[in-house]
Amino acid sequence: MRLTNYFLPLLKEAPKDADVISHQLMLRAGMVKQSSSGIYIWLPMGLAVLKKIEQIIREEQSKAGALEMLMPTIQTADIWKKSGRYEDYGKEMLRIVDRHDREMLYGPTNEEQITDLVSSFIKSYKNIPKIFFHIQWKFRDEIRPRFGVMRCREFLMKDAYSFDISESEGKRSYNKMFISYLKIFKKMELNAIPMKAESGPIGGNMSHEFIILAKTGESRVFIDKTLLRLEVPDDVNYNENLSEIVDKWTAPFAVTEDMYNEDEFHKNVTINNRVEEKGIEVGHVFFFGDKYTKPMNATIQNKEGKVIPLQCGSYGIGVSRLVAAIIEAHHDDKGIVWPKSVSPFDISLINLKPSNADVNNICNRIYENLEKNRYHTIYDDTDSSIGEKFSRMDLIGIPIQIIVGPNSIKEGKIEIKDRKTDLRKFVKISEIFNEFPLKD
Repeated sequence: MRLTNYFLPLLKEAPKDADVISHQLMLRAGMVKQSSSGIYIWLPMGLAVLKKIEQIIREEQSKAGALEMLMPTIQTADIWKKSGRYEDYGKEMLRIVDRHDREMLYGPTNEEQITDLVSSFIKSYKNIPKIFFHIQWKFRDEIRPRFGVMRCREFLMKDAYSFDISESEGKRSYNKMFISYLKIFKKMELNAIPMKAESGPIGGNMSHEFIILAKTGESRVFIDKTLLRLEVPDDVNYNENLSEIVDKWTAPFAVTEDMYNEDEFHKNVTINNRVEEKGIEVGHVFFFGDKYTKPMNATIQNKEGKVIPLQCGSYGIGVSRLVAAIIEAHHDDKGIVWPKSVSPFDISLINLKPSNADVNNICNRIYENLEKNRYHTIYDDTDSSIGEKFSRMDLIGIPIQIIVGPNSIKEGKIEIKDRKTDLRKFVKISEIFNEFPLKD
């Protein structure tokens, strides 16, 4: 993509009401624009990151056996009344009356919707276990939206739902999602720690939040430092019993502020291993048994012919929140430093002097070859100053910069810079294409 054809409205300074670094950098890097309180327009750069995150989630959830679908954003109030949660949810739910005076709502979550679907089609033990997921915009009318997309009213979420015949089988599904989450966050280069947490309005008797440590986090967390040294497994057979892996991650002390007990913390964690920090929640998994299936008549016939309610779990990841969380974890004083897996572009190509025919020639050849070899490239072909070009590319944080200028090409060389490490090397013009072979 040539920058002259792109839409990248950068800001020299972030608005004064942008309190956290991720909000400041997302605004400055032209990723989002606020539409109204807690609601954002996602501009091309921001949307590209969202799509990369979505794809990582989609691939890992599919590996764990989850089936993708898509449910509506607008739901009928009837199913929420059936579950008993319509009045309990409170003012965060946006309630709507349509032209026929039917009560509707903008879904803050989808437990009722998916349970209603399953109750219509799944009647036998032969049709389970099942895990469904979708990636969908949701709305919660936060009383005080803040921190940009970190806590806003409209947000993109991946939510999954498992249905099993028994509590023990339900916990197997829970473990699959638990490990899938570890792998998802690892691919984004996030050290997300699972912590025991309250279930909140979702409900349930087993619940873990996945939290990354950050000074700008909203809540305090208390953990055993040994968790920071655990390795996420690369290869997992989701058909095996995964409880041993999950136990390894849940045995060390790790709780959110709501679950904190000082005596337990001091009793279970040695003084040198105690970590008290702030954290950002990026995912939450719940197991709640028949909390929704029982009132909504989502039942099946087991092998003995007995009709029983399905056992359920719910698993959420804040997709749009992850964009901010990744920036909180990956930035420096110049701007964003994207992990390669979620970067909006693979490479930034910087033409230092577009008015120079030789520089232009070489840049065009490099750009065409990179695109041919499947490297998504942002090509700065503008007539901006050299300083502006460098600061712009450092701000938007593309992992690799290829810099072409008249002085270097006189020596037959081109500069390549690693945005994260700031390491630079010069390669011969004739060898530049060897650096970027056909991408898998």
